[in-house]
Amino acid sequence: MIETPTIVQTTDQLTAVIRLTIPHSSMRQEMGPAITEVSQVVKAQGIGPAGPWLSHYLSISPDQFDVEVAVPVLAPVVATGRVQPARLPAARAARATFHGDYAGLGAAWAEFRAWVEANGQVSGVDCWEVYRVGPERSENPEDWRTDLYQPLR
Repeated sequence: MIETPTIVQTTDQLTAVIRLTIPHSSMRQEMGPAITEVSQVVKAQGIGPAGPWLSHYLSISPDQFDVEVAVPVLAPVVATGRVQPARLPAARAARATFHGDYAGLGAAWAEFRAWVEANGQVSGVDCWEVYRVGPERSENPEDWRTDLYQPLR
């Protein structure tokens, strides 16, 4: 279930990322280790995390994701291993909050994109998810909250 979407203006955000180009089926196996690696690097450098972790989808094809697993930071990260500096650009975007287990995100995005189209908006190429409450804060998936962002043209 998503809350009623709104149109917002996001701000530019420095991030530390690991970029993955992976099959959809590998997302669950790749996401956890990537976020752990990014989090360890930004903590070691004393620059974050400066907010909840996120996934920035640069492109989505029928078979794979091109995604940055990211953590907001207070200063540019010094590249370490797979971790690289990046930036989530400011954007005029549609935003909705999804309540529930990550397995429901596909259906949430479909509902969200239908709202964007029905409201006369044109989606940009990329999109992102901000994981405000997840399994690290609650074992109950009903408590989980993921903000969906779709930049608009």
